[in-house]
Amino acid sequence: MTAPASTHHAARLEVDGVHLAYQVDAPSAEAPAVVLLHSLGTDLRMWEPQARDLARRFRVVRYDSRGHGASDVSTETVTIERLGRDVIALLDHLGIERAHLCGISLGGLTALWLAVQHPARVDRVVLANTGARVGSAESWEARIAAVQRGGMPAIREPVLARWTGEAFRAAHPDGARQLGEMLDHTPADGYVAACRALRDADLRADAHAVRAPTLIVAGGIDQSTPPALGEALHAAIPGSVLVLLPGAAHLSNVERPNEFTAIVTRFLSGA
Repeated sequence: MTAPASTHHAARLEVDGVHLAYQVDAPSAEAPAVVLLHSLGTDLRMWEPQARDLARRFRVVRYDSRGHGASDVSTETVTIERLGRDVIALLDHLGIERAHLCGISLGGLTALWLAVQHPARVDRVVLANTGARVGSAESWEARIAAVQRGGMPAIREPVLARWTGEAFRAAHPDGARQLGEMLDHTPADGYVAACRALRDADLRADAHAVRAPTLIVAGGIDQSTPPALGEALHAAIPGSVLVLLPGAAHLSNVERPNEFTAIVTRFLSGA
C-alpha cells in the first residue's frame, strides 16, 4: 500500500545535507517565539488544534522532524542530540535568540535535551506526554524489528490505539483518520531511525539541570508515557508544574485540545 502524499506545505531549511520542512505563523515578527515539537510518527500538522490560538500572541514555529512529514530521511544516525541540533539550526535560520519550547513524546524528550544543553536559547518549556527515559531497549528493538519486517502497516493499529482513547476515535473520526494518515506517510526508515534515538536516549541524570520554567503535562490513560514518567520529571526539575489530564491518552493535545491549549497559553504567558 502506497503511503499518501503529505498534504501540508512548508518552507524548507537544509541542515547538514537534510532538508527540514517548517512553518511559521505569527501576529508579528516581534512576538515571542514558541517552537512546537511533534511526536514520533506524526508531523507538524498534529499541532493544528493549538497553532491558530497560539499564533494570536506568539510566533509559532512548527517543523517536521527529520524522517517525518515533508522532511528528508536522515543521512546520519539520529540521536536526541541530532534532533536538538536541528532545532538550534532552525532558530538560527529564523533569527530567534530565545524561544519557548512545547514538545510532546519524542518532541518532549528533544525539548528536555535542549533545556539541559542550551539553556540560553530556551525561555519556558512544556514537556507533554514524555519522560527523561521512554520505554526500554527491548521494547524499541521489538518495534524496530516489526517495521523492518512489515513496514508501517505492521505497527499501525497498536500505535493508533495508544495515541488516543476509544471514545475520541468514535467521536472524532476525521481527527483519528488524519492521525492515521500522518503515521502512514512517515517513511519506515525515518520511523526506525527515530525509534533508535528513543531507544538510546536517557536523560534521567540530566533533568535536574533544567532551569527554565517548566510545565509537565501527563495523560491519565497514557500507555506509552504513563503519568509516572511525568511525576518523575516533576520530581527532578526544580520548580516545575505538573498537570494531569484525566482520561487523556498519549496525544493529549489532540484528544483534549481546548484544555491543552488553555493550559499551555497561560503558562507561556507567564501565569
